[in-house]
Amino acid sequence: MGQPAYIPVIDLQGVRNRDRAATEQVAREIREACTRSGFFYIRNHGVPVETLARAQAAARTFFAHPRETKQRVAVNQRHRGFNALGDATMYQATKPDFKEFFSIGLELPEDDPAVLAGEALRGPNNWPDFMPDLQPALYRYYEAIGACGADLLRVVALSLGIDEAFFVDKYQKRLQRTQMVYYPPQSPQSEADQFGVAPHTDYGCITLLWQDNVGGLQVRELGSQSWIDAPPIEGTLVINVGDLLARWSNDRFRSTLHRVVNRSGQERYSIATFYDPDYGANVDPRDLGASDADAKYAPVAAGDYILGRINDSMGYRKKQSQSVA
Repeated sequence: MGQPAYIPVIDLQGVRNRDRAATEQVAREIREACTRSGFFYIRNHGVPVETLARAQAAARTFFAHPRETKQRVAVNQRHRGFNALGDATMYQATKPDFKEFFSIGLELPEDDPAVLAGEALRGPNNWPDFMPDLQPALYRYYEAIGACGADLLRVVALSLGIDEAFFVDKYQKRLQRTQMVYYPPQSPQSEADQFGVAPHTDYGCITLLWQDNVGGLQVRELGSQSWIDAPPIEGTLVINVGDLLARWSNDRFRSTLHRVVNRSGQERYSIATFYDPDYGANVDPRDLGASDADAKYAPVAAGDYILGRINDSMGYRKKQSQSVA
């Protein structure tokens, strides 16, 4: 499929080679993409082909298991594990998303200081005993895509006119979440308000998405407010700005509505990574140059903001809240 005109493809090879001139050029391209649409593709991203292929294969194998088997690793209070059809409803959506997904985060032991302190979303992952190959395949991808995220944020910092190391100390124990996602085929006759993922913006800083060749991702074009396709492009990842980076940049960078509609008649798979900072990272637009008078947002802890958005979207967390009440 072809590239949509307004979503650019940016080459990261020079960034990964620590070529200063190439990095500055990429920073300009990212600034243009993030101020106009909040979306772009990257190629030469550094995630090894074999690592990506193993993660893709693991996703297909995992979701092929019967639902009752997958429920053995049902999502827990740390937001790790399997989410069945109907478990997620985006804000303002009228129907739950038509998808299944399996979530992991940074692997931390029970005696890690962040876990002992009761930091939400922290701890060990919820790996399935019925599929031992999943852990090495998916966690290797988790680490590789995290390295790509770190490269990207160096250039994002430059594109915002700040020191390229600005984000480094905010990612010492990152709140990165990676999800394998499965979209069953939607009937061509399904209702207009039924989505694989309903229109939403992402919660955190940046999202890195691998998508298979089925298609279905759509982005809300800011000028016309029309939906355009973000088709699969071989060898690339899709990148978009999340709400936290929009807040941090005082809306210089755009967090854009997007959705998934899978009326292809085929199963669709993707792997989404939300590359977000430490739980306690202070997200304050004043740190990126906004004056007190111009700052649109009050400071917020990254983890508190993300947790609030998860609580609003995930059915299992709403049920937990109701049971406590």
